[in-house]
Amino acid sequence: MEQQFPRTTVGGISVSRMIMGSNWLLGWSHTSQAADKLICDRYNESQKFHPMLEAWLRHGVDTIMAPFNFAPKLVQAVHEVEDKTGKQIIMVDTPIFNVDDCAAARQEAEKAIQQCAANGSKICLIHHGCCEELVNKNKRTIERFDDYTKMIRDAGMIPGTSGHMPEVVLFCDQNGYDVETYIQIYNPMGFMMQIEIETVATIINNAKKPVMTIKPMAAGRCTPFVGLTFAWNTIRACDMVTVGAHTPEEVEEDIAISLAAIEHRMPKLGQRGSPAENQAVLNK
Repeated sequence: MEQQFPRTTVGGISVSRMIMGSNWLLGWSHTSQAADKLICDRYNESQKFHPMLEAWLRHGVDTIMAPFNFAPKLVQAVHEVEDKTGKQIIMVDTPIFNVDDCAAARQEAEKAIQQCAANGSKICLIHHGCCEELVNKNKRTIERFDDYTKMIRDAGMIPGTSGHMPEVVLFCDQNGYDVETYIQIYNPMGFMMQIEIETVATIINNAKKPVMTIKPMAAGRCTPFVGLTFAWNTIRACDMVTVGAHTPEEVEEDIAISLAAIEHRMPKLGQRGSPAENQAVLNK
């Protein structure tokens, strides 16, 4: 049996500390339109997701993050693989909805959140694009945030929030908002981070609840060894790392590197590919 990945708890739910990312399954590469098209062409039907999901599950990585309301094929694939393997996949949803302060917008938000529950999501984190529209830095608040966390609770899911702004974590804790986890960008390149890496690291390590970090490899701008080794060695044992992969082979590499980082040992890395294989630096 393959070594099973360590776990943590979010709102009473046991989740794998490594979370399957979805950008490299759904076409959001943070690289180019050509890369987005490459992804979408590869994963254009539910069955195409099966090998990826099964590769993660073999190692006990059973938690996946996505805006599932925008990804019906992935929702279908999750349930197909659950039926096929007999293993539950924990869906962490990041819904996007209208946060205008009016009755019609609230109805739209409630409908979107209820759809998350209908999809099978257990944890629901308001997408950063919505949450950050409500952030008031002057007051150090997230306006009307409790309205949405109540909708999530009423739908039977665990509430949390997603933020690219590191202040989101601070404001949730300072105001006692009903969240059980938060998403925060974290990587050694500072990619898409809005303040110094050291400051974000401090915020994560002082957060009152477990943190789901994202973009550990800076959307491909650093190697898995660099990004994952940094992430696992600078967060707490309760925190998580969300990892995107495009093939089952990448899944295997990312898991091997991550387990080595957690266990403070050097992973077995394949030799760098080169047409000049007789270079002294490549010969063991």
